[in-house]
Amino acid sequence: MATASTIAPVQAGEHVWFGEDLATQPDGWTWNLSAAETAELISAAAPFAEGEGDLPLIKPDEFPLPTLGASLAALRETLLMGRGFQLVRGLPMRDLSQRHAAAAFLGLGAHLGSPRSQNSAGHLLGHVRDMDLDAEDPDVRIYQTSQRQTFHTDSADVVGLLCLETAQSGGTSMLVSAATIFNEMTTRAPDLAALLFEPVATDRRGEIPEGQKPFFEIPVLNWYDEALTVIYQRQYIDSAQRFPAAPRLTPRMIAALDMFDQLANDPSLHLALELEVGDMQFVHNHSLLHDRTGFVSKPGAPRHLLRLWLSVDGDRELPPSFAQRYGSVTVGDRGGIITAGTSLHAPLP
Repeated sequence: MATASTIAPVQAGEHVWFGEDLATQPDGWTWNLSAAETAELISAAAPFAEGEGDLPLIKPDEFPLPTLGASLAALRETLLMGRGFQLVRGLPMRDLSQRHAAAAFLGLGAHLGSPRSQNSAGHLLGHVRDMDLDAEDPDVRIYQTSQRQTFHTDSADVVGLLCLETAQSGGTSMLVSAATIFNEMTTRAPDLAALLFEPVATDRRGEIPEGQKPFFEIPVLNWYDEALTVIYQRQYIDSAQRFPAAPRLTPRMIAALDMFDQLANDPSLHLALELEVGDMQFVHNHSLLHDRTGFVSKPGAPRHLLRLWLSVDGDRELPPSFAQRYGSVTVGDRGGIITAGTSLHAPLP
């Protein structure tokens, strides 16, 4: 029976890493698709590449990947039990339509986990691009703007990104280990580290499931079933203070959050990488935080990434409090955003 404790012990293992070390070892976290692997992926996606409108929800048995199968099993192990991320490089975008590339991404993702809704509109295939919205609007999600996102987690086990178009400048992807941040905080300010295991209110930004508050209350760090799990979005923690019913942030909690952010932004802790057209990045939300810098799009060719949120079989147990955000904590069937009237689909422009 899983139990929760107040604070985690010092962490050790592959999920504890420093970005300055990994930056010198890109071969360790980059999977360059071979010609045979690429051909298999493109071939499996071909039946879904024709037509218009939304892509269908692709099931693994409809998307055969006999050669890639073993490699995808290893990728899942790396995400859930290892360093928590992988860059997959080599999808030949110049030879593919956007629909064909999206189908390849959806199909590959189906072999890792089941897609989850990324917003109240039920998007199983997300589009990360600047929609010329105001990040200060409490009903706007930061990914819909060109502004810096800050280090955060998404509301699913794994997030995948496929780069369709790069920015003219900026848009650098950054990753950091939550366990490394926790260890550093435990060494430097253990009293502040302990505060991160107390519940904090996080704004839902207007996407409110039936019967729920406009915010959820989950600790930033959670020690449960012998695993350290993070859930974090500082802008949304701050904006939750607009609700009178949300617990107030104390000066000590603000100091703890500030230190957490300071460490995440330490260049020795985080890893910065540039996504190229055709690159896929997969990240485990329970062990890592991700970020991207602000960007300026190319004239006539806006920066554009596709996104998947995946619920993955074999992942860790989550504390019961995560049901506030994940809907369920059942492994393999949790995560995403569902509100009244949400209809699941995979949209393409």
